[in-house]
Amino acid sequence: MRTKNMKPSINYLSGCLTACILLLAGCVELDVVPTNKFTDDTYWTSVEKASSLLNMGYRQMNDAGRIFRDERLSDNLYNSYGNDDARVIANGQANTSTAMFDNYWGDMYGGIKTTHTFLANVDRVEGMDEDLRNRMKAEARFIRAFLFFQLTNWYGDVPFFTEDITLEIATTITPTPQATIVDFIHSELEEIAEILPTSYGPGDRGRITAGAAMAFNARVALNFNDWERVKTYTDKLINSTQYGTYTLFQNYEGIFHFANQYNSEIILDIQYAPEVRTWNEIFTYVPFSLAGVQYIQASPTQDLVDTYLMKDGSKWDESKDPYADRDPRLDMTIYRHGSAIQQRGNTGSVYNVNVDPNDADNDTNDKIGRENGTQTGYFYRKFYDPNPAAWTGGTSWDCNINFVVLRFADVLLMYAEAMNELDQMDAAVWDKTIRLLRERAGFDNTALALDFPSGGKDALRPIIRDERRVELALEGTRVYDIRRWRIAETVMNAPRRGAKFDLSTGTLKYYEYRNNTFNENRDYLWAIPRQQWLINKNLGQNDGY
Repeated sequence: MRTKNMKPSINYLSGCLTACILLLAGCVELDVVPTNKFTDDTYWTSVEKASSLLNMGYRQMNDAGRIFRDERLSDNLYNSYGNDDARVIANGQANTSTAMFDNYWGDMYGGIKTTHTFLANVDRVEGMDEDLRNRMKAEARFIRAFLFFQLTNWYGDVPFFTEDITLEIATTITPTPQATIVDFIHSELEEIAEILPTSYGPGDRGRITAGAAMAFNARVALNFNDWERVKTYTDKLINSTQYGTYTLFQNYEGIFHFANQYNSEIILDIQYAPEVRTWNEIFTYVPFSLAGVQYIQASPTQDLVDTYLMKDGSKWDESKDPYADRDPRLDMTIYRHGSAIQQRGNTGSVYNVNVDPNDADNDTNDKIGRENGTQTGYFYRKFYDPNPAAWTGGTSWDCNINFVVLRFADVLLMYAEAMNELDQMDAAVWDKTIRLLRERAGFDNTALALDFPSGGKDALRPIIRDERRVELALEGTRVYDIRRWRIAETVMNAPRRGAKFDLSTGTLKYYEYRNNTFNENRDYLWAIPRQQWLINKNLGQNDGY
């Protein structure tokens, strides 16, 4: 067993570098030199070739699949199908040989290798506009900061370096304390925010902006409950336009739709394009009757549904109708019993979801308890867009909608939480954060729903946390929140519940499942992959593995 600061070294060149080079081969133009010559002068002859490598870094930074995976690691979903690594980890059954631990480690260091290669060589491009060169360097530095954050968030202290390293160093390098890495990330992002533009023209939309650097800096600070930094960074986006101008997009559901890409709320998203780069994870999260799928990967839980308030701002309880007069975001996020779904394409056909397992006339595949189906009675609605332009074509579920990573609503929620934890929350802060979100959602104009509540910091904390949960539901943030709040052992060990229906006995019952475990003495960090230990015998291990 090792202590927190006894992290292992990595075989950076022989493992991650090889994987990175193979990935790069699929990105650059066909007329470039072989992919093992990225450091040769013959490669660095044009802006276009430099851009190809930088674009590969963008691809390695993040993808929709990771965000769906992160949501599955939280209490927002019940993993009902199969036994893949995400389910194994969520159920507390992972060990040092779990492949996802090793794959993610390699993917993050592979991306860092790409940024280091770019930063070490981009100055070779002759005749390149210096403003463009500096901007591209800042983009690469952001990607590197993003990847190091992911590494230190999941593994704790990790090997850290800011330029390419030799094989000898890679097999002997010692880990750097998490706090040092986080300080570096903050410093980098502060510098980057002063270099990057606040917006781009149509040809470069989707690239990292000054606002993205500031918002992500806030997200990093939030992850470690650094409230002063959260306040500082979010304040620069809420009370200033120096780093960009952002506002809430007034159609909550439409934030994630094809027609509204690059809307006023989006700060950073993952770029997708028909045929070239698509994602299809939503395919196994929507109702059977919509997708014709073979299984439902995971389903929203009753606990998430119960978090949504009534439309007048009061809490829902079992004396009330389960779905009527609820926070409108519920029906814009989750398909449930009685939801009307428009089919993809131009047919305009609509059908109503029926998940009641006791309905003798229910012959659909969407009912609770169907083999490989929803076990909770709920499905994803967020991210599903019936617009035919959102899809590659035909019956394919390859989606080309840009996938949102950071949006202004998150900034408002971070600011509200920081101000409350600093004991500086008041009606003015509430009105520019929580009230704005609820007004946009469509709450009734009542004192209970919209006005600043009394009670002080401790009373406001669960209100702000619940608002964050429902506003950002299914967007991959929940797993980070329950860990930084140190409530994962409570919420992850609670039974997953599904929708409630009248049974033949005349009694009421929630469908309940108990296959999840979270060990507070182990699971706040992932295991250092066993494969890394086999390469370097000086490896230690995180506690409990």
